Amino acid sequence: MKRILIDSGPLIALFDASDRYHTASVNFIKNNPYELISTLANITETLHLLNFNRQAQIDFLGWVNAGAIQLETITTDDLLAIKKLTIKYADLPMDFADACLVFVAEKLNIDEIATIDRDFDVYRLNGKKPFTCLIKRMI
Repeated sequence: MKRILIDSGPLIALFDASDRYHTASVNFIKNNPYELISTLANITETLHLLNFNRQAQIDFLGWVNAGAIQLETITTDDLLAIKKLTIKYADLPMDFADACLVFVAEKLNIDEIATIDRDFDVYRLNGKKPFTCLIKRMI
């Protein structure tokens, strides 16, 4: 089965009805037939940014636990590669959650991502190939 990455932005918007990307995120999830891949760093970031609503955090955790997304493990052996990505894109700057997703994309050879983060227009897989961003951003 085809797999795509999902970033924190659409996950936050999915559980925050006031987010400007809420409708786009809901529509993406409803119409996506593919396996969604993310990392614990993105789960942590999502929960942190949903901290305004404990019930949203609980609902999000239940949704993830029900198998809505698969988590790709990041180990200590992966941290050097993630550190190199963070240094490479320090001018953006690249945060840990984004670095984990780029690392996972390279590891699993996935070039499609559900994101609203413009930085993924800059990031390159193995230094060359751009991501295909699957959620249309508003200007």
